[in-house]
Amino acid sequence: MGKPLHGPYDPAFRARAVELVRTSGLSKAQVARDLGINTETLRLWVKQAEIDTGQRDGLTTEEKAELARLRREVAVLKDEREILTKAAAFFARESATR
Repeated sequence: MGKPLHGPYDPAFRARAVELVRTSGLSKAQVARDLGINTETLRLWVKQAEIDTGQRDGLTTEEKAELARLRREVAVLKDEREILTKAAAFFARESATR
């Protein structure tokens, strides 16, 4: 995947773009061209908005954020457990040699 040419879009801009698709009667491709964004990006925003409002199955934005937070937390806990295991083994060897 290539790097985006811009920073993340403002949530208000995303919401306005999704609302424009819903209310304007224009295609997603036309709205995307008018706003200067990629059609696929807009399609994903509309899809996520439908998930968030319960119109479509999937993980909501809040659920995705919680999942990411929990995955980071698990990674930290695994690192801490590995450090503690190594420390316990080190001290066990030290006490056995005395």
